[in-house]
Amino acid sequence: MARLVGYMANRSDRLAAALYQERAVVASSATAATTPTGWGLGFYQNGEVLHKKRPQLSGAVDWQQLARDVVSDCVVLHLRQPTVGDFRTQNTHPFRMRRWLFAHLGTIGRFEAISGTLRASLPDFLSRGLRGTTDSELLFYVVLSFLHDAGQLDRPDVDEEVVISALRSAVALVDRVVAEVRGPESGLNLVLTNGRALYALRRGGPMAVVERRGLHDPPPDLPPSSGGPATLRYVMVVGEPAEPLPSDWRAIDQGSIVVVDRNLNVRTASI
Repeated sequence: MARLVGYMANRSDRLAAALYQERAVVASSATAATTPTGWGLGFYQNGEVLHKKRPQLSGAVDWQQLARDVVSDCVVLHLRQPTVGDFRTQNTHPFRMRRWLFAHLGTIGRFEAISGTLRASLPDFLSRGLRGTTDSELLFYVVLSFLHDAGQLDRPDVDEEVVISALRSAVALVDRVVAEVRGPESGLNLVLTNGRALYALRRGGPMAVVERRGLHDPPPDLPPSSGGPATLRYVMVVGEPAEPLPSDWRAIDQGSIVVVDRNLNVRTASI
């Protein structure tokens, strides 16, 4: 079982409470107790991009517990069962490059046959930055290469249309090189963020999104508020959500990109 979570909120002190409230959707399954997995959590705090990772463990993941001490309003969480690349930190999502965080569910078709072609498409400084052996990290850097080409890789408030275009171009490139080696369609569910906006692409298994106002099912040990807006608002996107999906969650259509801006406005574009 794998899972992918993207989260943006109007305050930084309620991540664990939000994960508890959405536990029916984000919780790992009972089979995870005996299946080796790895987990990672990437977040923005005090102007820095930080990670918490464990490349391998056996047992269900309690996201609320892992996030208890994380103070952030933009977070990416990932539960991994490898299809490409072994269990090690360099292969554990989310991946980071400068201000960007990225996590992926799925497998690029015949990756062993096309990885060289994808890597050759990167600028030298991005190619040198690759640390692991996964198709996911390379896909991330392909997206970044298109942002670099557009001159917006390092812009704090990057144009959302440029990011959407970069995602479209990355998908088109992957599809083209995979087709050249007669590989199967690639699973490309992903979350990408620079802390200012969050992008979730569904091109594979199920993904869903919820826009939430308030804590209607808070944890019994909810800590006191640390200030900020009185009412919590957040948007959460989940790849491979637990089923059945609650009625207030919305399934993301195949081939769609959900964009969440800093004000928590949500819109959908097509790839």
